[in-house]
Amino acid sequence: MGVELFYPEFEVVRNYDRCIACRVCERQCANEVHSLLESKGIMISDESKCVNCQRCVALCPTRALKIVKSNCTLRENANWQNDTIREIYKQAQSGGILLSSMGNPKPLPVYWDKILINASQVTNPPIDPLREPMETRVFLGKKPERVQRDETGALKCELPPQLELTMPIMFSAMSYGSLSYNAHASLARAAEKLGILYNTGEGGLHEDFLRYGKNTIVQVASGRFGVHEGYLRSGAAIEIKMGQGAKPGIGGHLPGTKIVGDVSRTRMIPEGTDAISPAPHHDIYSIEDLRQLVFSLKEATEYQKPVIVKVAAVHNIAAIASGIARSGADIIAIDGFRGGTGAAPTRIRDNVGIPIELALAAVDQRLRDEGIRNSISLVVGGSIRNASDVVKAIALGADAVYIATAGLIALGCHLCRTCQTGRCNWGIATQRPDLVRRLNPDIGCERLVNLLTAWQHEIMEMMGGMGINSIEALRGNRLMLRGIGLTGKELEILGIAHAGE
Repeated sequence: MGVELFYPEFEVVRNYDRCIACRVCERQCANEVHSLLESKGIMISDESKCVNCQRCVALCPTRALKIVKSNCTLRENANWQNDTIREIYKQAQSGGILLSSMGNPKPLPVYWDKILINASQVTNPPIDPLREPMETRVFLGKKPERVQRDETGALKCELPPQLELTMPIMFSAMSYGSLSYNAHASLARAAEKLGILYNTGEGGLHEDFLRYGKNTIVQVASGRFGVHEGYLRSGAAIEIKMGQGAKPGIGGHLPGTKIVGDVSRTRMIPEGTDAISPAPHHDIYSIEDLRQLVFSLKEATEYQKPVIVKVAAVHNIAAIASGIARSGADIIAIDGFRGGTGAAPTRIRDNVGIPIELALAAVDQRLRDEGIRNSISLVVGGSIRNASDVVKAIALGADAVYIATAGLIALGCHLCRTCQTGRCNWGIATQRPDLVRRLNPDIGCERLVNLLTAWQHEIMEMMGGMGINSIEALRGNRLMLRGIGLTGKELEILGIAHAGE
């Protein structure tokens, strides 16, 4: 039995009383699901190609379409589920590894949803953020262990290079090539308007975005795509990508079909060539090697820019973070196993790594125990979905968070999980000019600004309810968190008490 004999996962339901055969669905679908049956003058659908991106549903002028999950299943079997059998059919036909995108969809614990926030009443009254000042600004970089004064008694205010953010949120690494030009433009413009930063990812920096340099983090990955001295000097910070949550322990792969035009030039590789990042940096096999790269990058930028080291959340993450803090890096970014990506091997995405909540708590506690917490700032990502996730992350010990999937959803992403095909109907994860045009960067920027402005208001409301008036007072304040439905071991790792205690 071949995979083509498996009933399609989604069904296109068309109301022919409403359908006027205007062919909008046909023109809008990059997967060629819809077509006109000219002999009868009606639209038909090849459901085997449907990825449920909802583009046709959203743009149908008569609301004649809807897409539903197929209820046609194989015989029930708790061990051999439909998805498992479907994947075996695919591999039996192709002989290749399975690729997926946009984060781990498995029903594994989401610890954010099992953590509750405390509130202040009576003896420690709440703060009204509408009438009293609330400080959401954060500074990322090395901090002194104690207040220092000069010989006259004046405070010493010189600090290593810092990143100033108006709120504890940044746009995470998403490369030009994996994302479209218009998606990158939306992120860059929004970062500038919001007073935060966005990350180039490992695809280099298009010259049109040099103007956003003070709001840009430039990334150096194992493939070194697009990396040169001007690139390193163009951003506000440099990030060394050692790993990412969607695929810990392996490298990256951007298909040659996406290496076209400006993407090829920006990455400095020939058109049509697969951009393959090796799993390791071939010059880093120890903390000492990492330290050499950290200081090489600082030397290249005259010690004016903080250096970030990004790693995936894995079982020994606390020890890894301790080593990174001693490598000379200014900021460590940790990406949890629910982090999204344009393409990752399905088995890696769904089975490797640990939740960011547990990794964050373990790292923060380890750095505190070793007395080096102030020597490095801590940024976390991997499915930060809303303002309450941000507040909980800060209270667990983060200085700031990275968001990526939430930003793409704001741009119109419907999580159809086919980014690797390059046929994104919403103009986000594609390089096809006709599809890229579907994302208006002016509108995209506005939607991102609206999203994070709303989150900032919600963060201030929650902080006010806790009787806290600054992010600095919230950071690592685990007394403001309580767990519910968690085991004793989970509570111990998170460092929080159970609800009711």
